[in-house]
Amino acid sequence: MAAADEAGKKGGGGGVVLQGRYEMGRVLGHGNFGRVHVARDLRTGKSVAVKVLAKEKVVRAGMMEQMKREIAVMKRVTHPNIVELHEVMATRSKIYLALELVRGGELFARIVRCGRVAEDVARRYFAQLVSAVDFCHSRGVYHRDLKPENLLLDEAGNLKVVDFGLSALADHARADGLLHTLCGTPGYAAPEVLRDKGYDGAMADIWSCGVILYVLLAGSLPFPDDNIVTMYRKAQRGDYRCPPWMSTDARRLVPRLLDPNPATRITVAQIVDSPWFRKTSISRQPPPPPPTAPAAEKEKDEPETLNAFHLISLSEGFDLSPLFEGDSGKGRREGGMLFATREPASGVVSRLEELAARSGAGRMMRVTKSGARGVRLEGAERGGAKGRLAVAADIFTVAPSVLVVDVKKDGGDTLEYRSFCSEELRPALQDIVWAAGADPPAPATAVV
Repeated sequence: MAAADEAGKKGGGGGVVLQGRYEMGRVLGHGNFGRVHVARDLRTGKSVAVKVLAKEKVVRAGMMEQMKREIAVMKRVTHPNIVELHEVMATRSKIYLALELVRGGELFARIVRCGRVAEDVARRYFAQLVSAVDFCHSRGVYHRDLKPENLLLDEAGNLKVVDFGLSALADHARADGLLHTLCGTPGYAAPEVLRDKGYDGAMADIWSCGVILYVLLAGSLPFPDDNIVTMYRKAQRGDYRCPPWMSTDARRLVPRLLDPNPATRITVAQIVDSPWFRKTSISRQPPPPPPTAPAAEKEKDEPETLNAFHLISLSEGFDLSPLFEGDSGKGRREGGMLFATREPASGVVSRLEELAARSGAGRMMRVTKSGARGVRLEGAERGGAKGRLAVAADIFTVAPSVLVVDVKKDGGDTLEYRSFCSEELRPALQDIVWAAGADPPAPATAVV
């Protein structure tokens, strides 16, 4: 257990209290860089999982940048079928990640223990997986290591995606708009990932979803081979067979997922429209929301209330470097806006939708709602070398009738984004920006 100066002090129940927030409990497991504890959030009384990482081990293994990326990505993807990151804390020698506690274990363990699952159960798991993956893609995040070991099950049998250590953001694409890092797990990685010619992160994730569906329905990998080179050659040829017990609709869907050509591989919209996917599950659990509208899955009547992790991430010059180093780096934002307003969330969203509709040069055309928390605006054209410009606006409640709006680049070229902010975004929103003590709202923005 961590020393008192690291974790805090003894709580009323005798356990160590981490920075006055979490009463640490038993160890759930160990990893290469630390351990995971079950803990109790003293503010809510709910159980969470706290991952305790040793900074020295992370740095020595050269995993610092990967850890930063994973934290940044998990902050971006809040979804019912993704393990939630509640909070990040750090001391001189430790990093603490407070995560959603998922008690049902890995989907992989269930498959090993029970073998293949019934099609209605597989359909439910697959629908939840596709919903989570589609949401990630809408936020410019590509997981790149989807496999049953990275899919957890909660007590109600709902699927939760975890481990974004190998994930990439849309900004990581090269000038050709493709990703080039060779990564993933043999048996689940798409064949184009190893071709060294670049790949579409979304299509690579869909391939992995196809392998997972095959494993659920068949109880084995589609391309089993001890030799990795031979395995990938089979994948490139599409050399596999569906077992006879698969239904006709399943046997039609799987080949479209495991299409070796990413240009003709099935898309999420086509998956959702496929006959096998659309069949009503006879599972006792209600089906998950349709993944074609990822924003609907977190729909609320009110914007989300800021928690401690949001406050850290919204602070000026936010950078994850201080969690790993003694010095703070430059801020992650590139000309975005962070401002308070007394305008209701619906009014802020309407303003952004109007802006998207009239944006110059046809730059902003597509608007995706993200519940009551905000919207994502994406350019209709290809854009610059880094792809389509995308702007995300998250809305949080900080006090009755006072909201904070966090606008930031979510994809595309930085120079184009800055131009959009200065020429279109700020003028369109300046009359709803509120400064404390000012009534009516003052036309000023907090640019970070």
